[in-house]
Order: sequence, then C-alpha cells, then structure tokens
Amino acid sequence: MRSFIVASCLLFLIPGLTVSATAQTMAIKMDSMAMANREASLEAIRQRGKLRVGVKKNLRPLGFRNNQGELVGLEIALAHRLALALLGDEKAVELIPVQNQDRLALLLNGDVDLIIAQMGQNPARDRLVDFSPPYYVDGVGLISKNKQLKNLDRSQPHTIAVLNNSGTIAVLKQAFPQATLVGVDSYDQAYQILEQGQAMAFAGDNSVLSGWAQSQPDYQLSSLQLTVAPLAIAMAKGLQHQALQREVNQILLELRASGWLRQQWQAWGLPF
Repeated sequence: MRSFIVASCLLFLIPGLTVSATAQTMAIKMDSMAMANREASLEAIRQRGKLRVGVKKNLRPLGFRNNQGELVGLEIALAHRLALALLGDEKAVELIPVQNQDRLALLLNGDVDLIIAQMGQNPARDRLVDFSPPYYVDGVGLISKNKQLKNLDRSQPHTIAVLNNSGTIAVLKQAFPQATLVGVDSYDQAYQILEQGQAMAFAGDNSVLSGWAQSQPDYQLSSLQLTVAPLAIAMAKGLQHQALQREVNQILLELRASGWLRQQWQAWGLPF
C-alpha cells in the first residue's frame, strides 16, 4: 500500500507529466470541437450551435446583397427559418456564399451543412447528394421590353438571346424552331443586346429573370414557362445525416402547408 502511495506521489513530482495529461485532454476536446465544426449531422450542428448554409450572393431575388450589404432573398429567408426550427434561433446560421461549380464539393467535404443556392435536382446530382422536397419551381422563361411577348407566336422567326453553352439552347430550339438564337456570355451582355434591338427577348431561368424585371421595370416576363425545374435543398448522403434530412424535409412540408413559402414567393416577386 505504501509503495502505491509513494508511486502515486512521484507522478506529481515528474516534471511535465501532469501538464502532458492536461494537454492531451484539451487536445481531445479540441478534436471533438473541430469534428463538430466539420460534420453536418444534426447532432454536430446542435453541438456547434450554428447551421452552415451555402447560398448565392448575387442572384436576385434568391440570394443577393441589399443596399446595406446584407444577404437577403428567398433562399436566405429559408436558411434563417431552418435555423429557427432546428436551433431555436433564426440568427444561428452562417451564410456561406458559393459559386455554382463549388456547391457540391463544399457539401461533400463537410464545409457546409446544406446548400440552398438555386440547385435543381437531376439524376447526376442524385448519385452524389440527397434533396429535400422543392421550395420553389423554377423553369426557363423569356423577358423583353417588347409588348408582343404577351402573345408570342412560336412559329415566327424571332431573334432570342441566350447564354452560350447553356441547356436553354436546346429548349429554345424545340420550343421556337424558326427562331434565330444569339449567344451571349453574361446577363449584362444580354441586356445590352436587348437595349440595342439586336434581339427581341432573352431566355433564362424565371427566378433570375424576375430579379431582372425588378431592377429594370420597363422589362416584363412572359407568362410562358418552357420547362419545369424544381429547386431543392441539397444535403449529404449517409446514415449519420438521416436525422437532419428528416427534420429539414418535415420543416419544408410544414412551411408549404402553412402558406409561408407562398408568402415568400410573393414577397420576393417570384412568378408562380
């Protein structure tokens, strides 16, 4: 017994031994916190106390900066609402601006918990991530200053601007077989072409075109919707993420049933 007591006392006399034990405990705690910061499971999110959401920062009216530099829009409002439902605080959300080409990588690497950034569901993406029920149904439409847009005859040889290398080109060729398509590299270039009368209309996603119409009141959207493209929240696959998926899916269904989503569509000027 005496030997045990002496040996125990000696432990406290060995320089650095207790410090190392304390450092090891702190390292374990720090590793646990770091893991929670990287993981996207519901438990990790609640441990972290913050929901990390990948969003757009320049896509009115889905996600953009207002005159005060704050991120606002339909998708931003949805991110705050999810934080309220999951964590009890609508401000408990970190909004992380993302580019289209980076969205999936950030989600798969665990840098964000959710992607709410104009992401449509398709078979290729289904193999990589899981999707919620849609929060908005987007689709290809047309915008123009020309009042003839309201009664557009598809058989006529219209000139329509479209983004180069976009999927909208194939849609237009089928919907307007007689049309002449003018390729542009940006929305700014499309605006200039329409202003100069080089095209009668521009084709793109209705969500983006509605933002155009809000900033340029002399332009109007066509009631014609050429495709249907549901926008949904992207979430990581895996058993550890299923609890988060169930919660997010249920919240979205409740927001739709309560009319909250419809109110947001109206508030942000989205066609529906």
